[in-house]
Amino acid sequence: MSPDTAAPHVPVLLAEVIAGLAVQEGETHVDGTFGAGGYTRAILDKGAAHVFAFDRDPDAIREGEGLAAACGGRLTLVPERFSRMRQALAARDVEAVDGVTLDIGVSSMQLDRAERGFSFQSDGPLDMRMEQDGESAADFLNSAPEEAIADVLYRYGEEPKSRRIARAIVAARPLGRTTELAEIVRKSCGWHQGMKKDPATRTFQAVRIHLNEELKELEDGLEAAEQMLKPGGRLAVVTFHSLEDRVVKRFFKERSGATPAGSRHLPEQVSGRKAPSFEAVAKPARAGEAELAVNPRARSATLRVARRTAAPAWSGPHESPRTGQEGMPA
Repeated sequence: MSPDTAAPHVPVLLAEVIAGLAVQEGETHVDGTFGAGGYTRAILDKGAAHVFAFDRDPDAIREGEGLAAACGGRLTLVPERFSRMRQALAARDVEAVDGVTLDIGVSSMQLDRAERGFSFQSDGPLDMRMEQDGESAADFLNSAPEEAIADVLYRYGEEPKSRRIARAIVAARPLGRTTELAEIVRKSCGWHQGMKKDPATRTFQAVRIHLNEELKELEDGLEAAEQMLKPGGRLAVVTFHSLEDRVVKRFFKERSGATPAGSRHLPEQVSGRKAPSFEAVAKPARAGEAELAVNPRARSATLRVARRTAAPAWSGPHESPRTGQEGMPA
């Protein structure tokens, strides 16, 4: 990425995210999902002293090097999952930050590159690995039991015909291309041109979420942000489907003390309740007509923002900051 070239992709709800972050000059921020660098650029433009930009995708890190070089030391690229921000920042002697931004799910860069296998809009290998390592979509679909495939499609794609699709996938093995998988799903669902939504969308979403452990990554990332934010720090999270949004909504509801203390038939145990770690939870924001006109992908996006209190994090550190598992070297 040339430092003199405009970002190839404008992230969704950019104005709303930056407003929610309320970036002040001299602050330190984390962009947990760097992608093409859109949020990072905007945060730096608002005067942040430093941005630590995380991305598990080697392509994003490599293509962000030009921007990092042009920022005079204000941008550090971190080739890590955002769920490990606490460990990665501790290794860089950063104890707390003023803001964290998370744009969950697959990036436009990944979707637009057929060779990555995230989209069925063009033919490519059945890959879908964000880190470009480990089990691919083809590996999973060609080896997993039919029941396991059906469970993944139902759990992560909310696919009502998961068993029928899984049966068809197993019967058609081996699979290697995105278009092959898409056609199998369409035939299983009785889809034809002109129908409103391509059912392959749900299957591709489900397999991608499963392979990349996206919901667990989101849950762990929210807890990591809670641990890293200073009192008054802001957390902004953009999601693209109901599974992700439910995780974020539940997290903010619990951490802001908005959940019930327990059964209404039992005495309230006030002394056992934790102090809210977040406050000022904003109403969810969605894209307006002007943005949707130029970026249809924004139609499914939801932004939730909240501010960190001075209360201790609810979730204590799972790991020593400079190690992987407890007591084990990273």
